[in-house]
Amino acid sequence: MEYHDPKRKSNFVGKILMAAALTAVCIIMLKQSPTFGTPSQFSRHEEGVTHVLVTGGAGYIGSHAALRLLKESYRVTIVDNLSRGNIGAVKVLQELFPEPGRLQFIYADLGDAKAVNKIFSENAFDAVIHFAAVAYVGESTLDPLKYYHNITSNTLVVLEAMAAHGVNTLIYSSTCATYGEPEKMPITEETPQASKLGFMRSYFLNFLFEANKLKDQPLSTCFQAKKMAEDIILDFSKNSDMAVMILRYFNVIGSDPEGRLGEAPRPELREHGRISGACFDAARGIMPGLKVKGTDYNTHDGTCIRDYIDVTDLVDAHVKALQKAQPSKVGIYNVGTGKGRSVKEFVEACKKATGVDIKVDYLPRRPGDYAEVFSDPTKIRRELNWTAQHTDLEESLKTAWRWQKAHRDGYGAS
Repeated sequence: MEYHDPKRKSNFVGKILMAAALTAVCIIMLKQSPTFGTPSQFSRHEEGVTHVLVTGGAGYIGSHAALRLLKESYRVTIVDNLSRGNIGAVKVLQELFPEPGRLQFIYADLGDAKAVNKIFSENAFDAVIHFAAVAYVGESTLDPLKYYHNITSNTLVVLEAMAAHGVNTLIYSSTCATYGEPEKMPITEETPQASKLGFMRSYFLNFLFEANKLKDQPLSTCFQAKKMAEDIILDFSKNSDMAVMILRYFNVIGSDPEGRLGEAPRPELREHGRISGACFDAARGIMPGLKVKGTDYNTHDGTCIRDYIDVTDLVDAHVKALQKAQPSKVGIYNVGTGKGRSVKEFVEACKKATGVDIKVDYLPRRPGDYAEVFSDPTKIRRELNWTAQHTDLEESLKTAWRWQKAHRDGYGAS
């Protein structure tokens, strides 16, 4: 026979009443709080404060841009799905700028249109700087659909949300690689961009023609997706009062001069990463050596020539573009130093910066790479008053190397 203890039942009821009472007290205290029911500072426009949404703000370039914006007293919201970004970079920014209303981080995927619209409905953005994108040439040739979704489709989602919620300033982070491999250097904003026709024709006929004999230049999936995103933005802008700035930048190197932020790519993506990361991995012994892909290009030493832009200069260009953006106007700018350096020259500079005699293996070309790419920065200098300041390759690499040595596990430990 089961026996019911009336005292036990009484104790149970008492606990429920106590919990209810405590809940009621908490609600009363919250309502008496001066901040209860007050909208978040991020959800309302404030005179004299520009609220910028930085997509991909946990990434290498995005985090440096967020740092610069915060230093300039902008209000910043970072949206990132952390597939390539680092929450550690966000934590550094939060520690540097802990004041209410300065910085918030939202974990979200830009491919989720419902989530993106919710973010826009709950925040009063004045401008968007759109960095978020996967950006590895080698990976894009292996998984092209991923790149079209992540770059092109996600840009469309952001643009639609901006239009729906009246956010009228867009700074778009693009790439010089949308030009393909032009017939002459340096690249200006008037240089024709590569076409899909050139990309497909080169792919199917590369055994019959040399790429430089094709009228339309070839373009890798990664950069074709970027060009398509640009085209969507430009088409939309024709019937909109949106202020649009498109920055086509070159090869990014360096890190925050004060050592607060750096580049920390995912370990599984090292083989697809930037040459600077590969150099540092080789110098630290993470990799047995550096793999240089392609030594038979039509350049002075057979290796690719690139225009290396320091990340500090790059984010300065984004801030100037934001300040100069005008309604119903579109500005397109190349962001580079105007000087090309070969991969071999880069490797030598990295050896000097790290003090390590890095072992170098020379391998066949990587699909999608071009022989020579460097900028003519005349237009951005004239219209935005921007000029690259950190043009010493070895010094930029030294700055980045200091961060790498101090953060051997990236943002995981220091």
